[in-house]
Parts: sequence; C-alpha cells; structure tokens
Amino acid sequence: MRPVRALGASLVIGAMALASACGGSGDSGKDKGGASGGGPVVVQASNGSVTIPATPKRIVSLSPTHTETLFAIGAGKQVTAVDELSNYPADAPRTKLSGFKPNAEAVIATKPDLVVLSNDMDGIVDALTKVKIPVLLEPAATKLDEAYDEIEDLGKATGHTAEATKLTERMRTGIQQTVAGASKAAGGRQLSYYHELDNELHTVTSKTFVGQVYALFGLQNIADGADKASGGYPQLSQEYLLRRDPDMILLADTKCCGQSGVAVGKRPGWSALSAVKKQNTVELDDDIASRWGPRLPDFVKAIAAAVQKASASK
Repeated sequence: MRPVRALGASLVIGAMALASACGGSGDSGKDKGGASGGGPVVVQASNGSVTIPATPKRIVSLSPTHTETLFAIGAGKQVTAVDELSNYPADAPRTKLSGFKPNAEAVIATKPDLVVLSNDMDGIVDALTKVKIPVLLEPAATKLDEAYDEIEDLGKATGHTAEATKLTERMRTGIQQTVAGASKAAGGRQLSYYHELDNELHTVTSKTFVGQVYALFGLQNIADGADKASGGYPQLSQEYLLRRDPDMILLADTKCCGQSGVAVGKRPGWSALSAVKKQNTVELDDDIASRWGPRLPDFVKAIAAAVQKASASK
C-alpha cells in the first residue's frame, strides 16, 4: 500500500489499520450532563470512553477532516491549533503540528484541553493521556454511518450537540436527494469508473469508504478485480486500465500531482479510452475527495454530475 497523496493518506491509513473501529455516538443520549452545560461528558471514541471534564476552550485538531467538522458545528472559536494539512476553512489556526508524525511535546506545549485526531501514530494517544489531556481518536470512516457518528461525537464533546445533529441531518438529506436525482437521470444505464489517487495509478475499490460512496449510484468499479491483496487500494497497470475502459475517470490528484483531463488524454494509449474520447474525465478537489466530513455532499454532487454527463453520452 503506497498512498502517495498526503491529503488522502489519513483516509487510507485509518481505513486499513482501524477498519473495525468507529466513534460510538449512537448512545449519546444516555450520558448525563453535557459539555454545553459545563460537563463532564463521556464520549465513546475509538480509544474507549473518554471523559471531558468541562467544555473545551483550547482544542487541538490533528486531522483535516475533524478540523472541518469542528468549524462546521460552530466549535471553531474553541480551536486554538490545527495540523499542517488542515487547510479548510481558511481561518483555521494552522501550525507545524503533524498528524502523521505527531510530537507529543509539541502538542502539549499548546496547552490543549482536548485533542482530536484520526490516527494513533507513534503512541500519541497514550502520551497525551498520561498527562491527563482528553483525546478523541476518531479514525477514517469506513462507511457513511461512521462519518455521521464521528461528527456527533465531536458535537457532544465540544458543547455543540444540536449543531452536529443538524449538520448530519443536512448531509443525509442532501446526499439522498443528489443520488436520487442522478439515478433518475441515468435511467438505469450501467456505468463503470476509475478513481485516481495519483498519477502512478493507485486507486480505490468498492470496499473502501470512497468506493462505497460511488456505490450509492450503482456504479461498477473497474479496480475491484485488481485488488489481489484485498487491501482496497491497488495500483493498476496501464494495460489493465486500458483493457477495462471505464466510462468515467475521476481524478483526485489534481492538486497533489497536477493532473487534469488534458494531461490524462496525453498519456500513452489513453486517448482511445471511452471516458477520454467523450470527455467524461472529472477533475475533483483532492481534499474533498479524501475527507469524510462536512463537505462529503460536495463530493457526492461531483459524482452525480459525472454520472449524468456520462449517461447522456453513453
């Protein structure tokens, strides 16, 4: 497994290393008290039951997805530091902190009263827990319900339960409506796709979180047959991809690797692909396509637009 895109690496690492874990916000109503009322609250995260003594005022996020969520649920003013890859929203307090090679001393120096992350790299969770800093480990979602659960976990932990619930409801409704509209436009046409993680042809299969989003539209993933290691993130050969000839090519490497519909068309043999000839290549935003947070509906809309266009040209 070689996820060369740093922005998507958290999704890959979390899905493979922590596939069985998820934030358990489904029982949020069982706990007495609440951060919005001063605490304490108990959140069931991947690292177990986490007690948050009082409403956090100095939150550190070491996950771009969770940074987006914190701001989306109204907890942005409580966030005092985020990792170097947390580039959205623009006013997030970015630092040199790393979510992939976390330095416990550097995190502690920011004096957080809550740390949120998606990967327990280099024993960061234990290191922070030993000095009594509450830590929420919310790994990369492996299915939609886990993404919603994690948002509600963060809402509960930060005193924004109602806002988190409203956000997940909007996301669910928006996604359902988008999928329904695109499926109707497709008129039952069976379409195949290739989702590109980098220009070395690393991709995703249907078993990954991203693959499950595509599956909402009933699409066929050409990479499923190439996943010999059953890891969900195979590297395709040029010959394999050309032979499979997908109806759609979706590029999630426009920022990291400078890829585009024009660039793809210049690759050896790619000009003969149906997706290239019919201009069914889609340039995705790398960040949106690799995160499982509040902007997930935007990713779904991009897929829907691709489905509608490809259906019309089928």
